[in-house]
Amino acid sequence: MDGGSLVSELLIERLNYCIYVILLLIGLWAMLAKRNLVKKLIGMSIFQTAIILFYVSIAVKKDATIPIYLAEHDPHGSHAQESADQNTTGNQESSQGPVALQPETVKGYANPLPHVLMLTAIVVGVATLGLALALTQRIYQGYGTIEEDELLDKLDRADERASVSPLIREKRNEQRREANQRARARAAGGLVAKGKQKAQPKRTSPRSSVDEEKPEPKK
Repeated sequence: MDGGSLVSELLIERLNYCIYVILLLIGLWAMLAKRNLVKKLIGMSIFQTAIILFYVSIAVKKDATIPIYLAEHDPHGSHAQESADQNTTGNQESSQGPVALQPETVKGYANPLPHVLMLTAIVVGVATLGLALALTQRIYQGYGTIEEDELLDKLDRADERASVSPLIREKRNEQRREANQRARARAAGGLVAKGKQKAQPKRTSPRSSVDEEKPEPKK
């Protein structure tokens, strides 16, 4: 009976908490396992939403009212004036001051603190998500990808280039310049050779020259 009651309480009465825990796990898995930055941000948003729903559910009270004095609890209401008419002037001033509520009375009011905190969390979450999306777009413009593995490879290459000493970097630049000059010289030499070949006259075949030297037959 105890096991059945526990299962019924978890799955029926506390089903919303189970759903929130599942959402938390989904968001955490997306943030840790996915390599795409946009998918990581989606997981972060799911994680934040699950936390907000969890805290709001904790603050819910059945048959509770807003945290404002009810008519029977208001020290400045009609009941306070009636009590003031019966007492002296000094007692009248003290009766109209704040009244400490009893624990049984406090249970009828909802706690506004979790709702206020979660309202702040919603604003912070939206701002964080917007900034993260802007940074993701800037990363894509700078590196051409938003995959974590490719970004790490490109950053490692950039670090290797930055860690090279200036002398080695200058030598590499000189080698590149020499290679570019050689390539340009070869290209220029190829263009000159092609121009010479076009400028040379066409050679006539020996048969054509012999035919020209033969005298015409007499009639």
